Amino acid sequence: MNLLASPFESIEHAVIWLLVIFSVATWGLALLKGVQFSRLKSQDRKFHKQFWAASSLDSAAQLAQEQPGAAARVALAGYAAIQVPDGAQANDLSQSINHQDRLERALRQQIVRERRSLETGLAILASIGSTSPFIGLFGTVWGIMSALKGISAAGSASLETVAGPIGAALVATGVGIAVAVPAVLVYNYFLRRLKLTAADLDDFAHDFYSLAQKSAFRVLLHPVLKSGATGGQAGQKVKEAS
Repeated sequence: MNLLASPFESIEHAVIWLLVIFSVATWGLALLKGVQFSRLKSQDRKFHKQFWAASSLDSAAQLAQEQPGAAARVALAGYAAIQVPDGAQANDLSQSINHQDRLERALRQQIVRERRSLETGLAILASIGSTSPFIGLFGTVWGIMSALKGISAAGSASLETVAGPIGAALVATGVGIAVAVPAVLVYNYFLRRLKLTAADLDDFAHDFYSLAQKSAFRVLLHPVLKSGATGGQAGQKVKEAS
């Protein structure tokens, strides 16, 4: 059928192609988010295993630098907040600043960054799921208008004349629903995984906070951190990783 046959047919075809694009975007995002969450789960599982096998909070600092993953970045943000600068002592007056508040804020901010990263693309899925049926319905209404115009021009309202054009117009609604259902299912699935991941990060941050509390919210610099990222540099690495 010629796309330029009439303005009505052009709109109908534009609606169908838009829904096709939405469908491709849905499955593409489903694949990308699936890889992202699976990789993150594997990275965090590996980091947790090595972190809790460490002898102390200080000795686990190297893991936060070397391991990827959201949990490692949360830990790195925590270390950056409570590190004692090189050459200073843990009981120096300069270290009497409220590290407790600093650590709590750093952990909370890093978890927010991780959530924002994981939320990428979910708004698109939600938009596709909520708008596709209405876009399809718009195509159907437009198609029915085209069919009625054709019937009026033909001067006949027999079943053969009406059924074909109206049946073709209803295809747009069917396509809209077919696009919306997977988008909604994928969105809900990854939204649940996001909530579970965020809950795991909250639990880890709470455990990290408890460990830091035992060390009076001060951690002497690990040798690796001295030569790598210290203080603001560690915080900068956290930002770059997020």
